[in-house]
Amino acid sequence: MKNIITQFSRLFVGLLFIISGLIKLNDPVGFSYKLAEYFSEPVFNIPFLVPFSLALALFLVILEVVLGVMLLIGYKSKVTIWSLLILIVLFTFLTFYSAYFDVVKDCGCFGDALKLTPWQSFTKDIILLFFILILFLNQKLVKPLFENKIQNLIAYVTIILCMFMAVWVLNHLPLIDFRPYKVGSNIQKGMEIPEGAPKSVVEMLFIYNVNGVNKEFSEKDLMNIPEGATFVDRKDKVITEGYVPPIHDFTMMKDGIDYKDELLLEPKLMIAVAYDLNISEEDGMLKLEKLHQEAQTKGYKVIGMTNSTEEEIAKTKKKYGLTFDFYTCDAITLKTIERSNPSIVILEKGTVKQKVHYNDIKDLKL
Repeated sequence: MKNIITQFSRLFVGLLFIISGLIKLNDPVGFSYKLAEYFSEPVFNIPFLVPFSLALALFLVILEVVLGVMLLIGYKSKVTIWSLLILIVLFTFLTFYSAYFDVVKDCGCFGDALKLTPWQSFTKDIILLFFILILFLNQKLVKPLFENKIQNLIAYVTIILCMFMAVWVLNHLPLIDFRPYKVGSNIQKGMEIPEGAPKSVVEMLFIYNVNGVNKEFSEKDLMNIPEGATFVDRKDKVITEGYVPPIHDFTMMKDGIDYKDELLLEPKLMIAVAYDLNISEEDGMLKLEKLHQEAQTKGYKVIGMTNSTEEEIAKTKKKYGLTFDFYTCDAITLKTIERSNPSIVILEKGTVKQKVHYNDIKDLKL
């Protein structure tokens, strides 16, 4: 019985680590955004790690896949199980912290393929921890499946294939797009809220300074506010999260006006997406004006979308000789639309027809 439970744990943990790792390896840039969120000031306040988010993301996702394969074939089982235990303890701490303090809404455990709430992510990690502890206590039962030469070959090939996949998706786009802006999606429909969808339950909280200490009062407590207390602020506390459409916070702002309703009706719209012009790749930016001129001759309206300021937009247009207008949108939304900075998106009346990395502009079919 002990052996059966151990082998089941081996199979369950190994496959789950491989699946989770491959999903994130498909989109390491997206996972790096999640790590940067953990490193940010509101969470762990270690901003010096933000520039290393992508490198850490690549290391972690490749490690997940490799450890999963190593566990399945029984390669260096002691090192493998110890590594899995350390990794799952780290992940469990992160997901608990996210859930308890409500700071990171989605851990990114399965990328955009499967969204888990913070408490669901924590529960998943507790289950994994349970099975890894079984493996830890029964390490001698995790025996190699093949002779040493074959074991070594499988391990090394796995590492090489993971590295190759990482290089490919970083220089192109994710092999599989799980995001709400994938090819074939309609942005207007993605923003719709179905009739009868659950609505958020929100409680208003009023913050008053009482004897030098800020205290929160609900609406029903307003009559009990002590004399002399001074009003500080008001905030909304979400009691129950309602339906959130897959596409939200999407805007096309210019001069204080949102033009999305107008632009999303364009039959031929080309968008150059660059969420931050200050760090956009020069190789890609240099290609945009030539592409703009070519697209115009074929009847396309060409615009840019960014989260940069007017001053940064003007500076960038001058630097690269860009003659199309830029519209602004939330940076997180733009990062969700595309993973390269810049990238090209083709819309037909709000429906995504094509998406390409700036390295693949030649593949656009206009």
